[in-house]
Amino acid sequence: MPPKRVIPKILREEGGAGEEKGEHARLAAFIGAIAVADLVKTTLGPKGMDKILQSIGERDRKKVTFTNDGATILKSIPIDNAAAKILVDTSKTQDAEVGDGTTTVAVLAGEFLREAEQLIAKKIHPQTIIRGFVAQVIKQKMLNW
Repeated sequence: MPPKRVIPKILREEGGAGEEKGEHARLAAFIGAIAVADLVKTTLGPKGMDKILQSIGERDRKKVTFTNDGATILKSIPIDNAAAKILVDTSKTQDAEVGDGTTTVAVLAGEFLREAEQLIAKKIHPQTIIRGFVAQVIKQKMLNW
């Protein structure tokens, strides 16, 4: 029997808090973070698309913003998925420390998660995946040194 498809709640507006366990929680975390990365991925490059952000509060009901800045988009969306929140926090940290590359860091982290999701589906332990990622970073540093 094929596995049941997981549709996580990524945005706060999709309903109240819930509890997920085991494999279901892991898949929801992957899907949520990858969805956020895919959201800002389309803003990259010279042909990057603009996003329309509309405020949802009573006070700012008619405020509409057009932007292709990943940091602005990530700060503006209410997120309820824990892994997606970490992705947004990573982007905010990049903005605070460097001032640029916020979209790139979110997209890069999303791609790492996309690859890790495939490896976990093959029953490879998460610590083994992390060791492989770290080993590859060290190898690349040595080659470029």
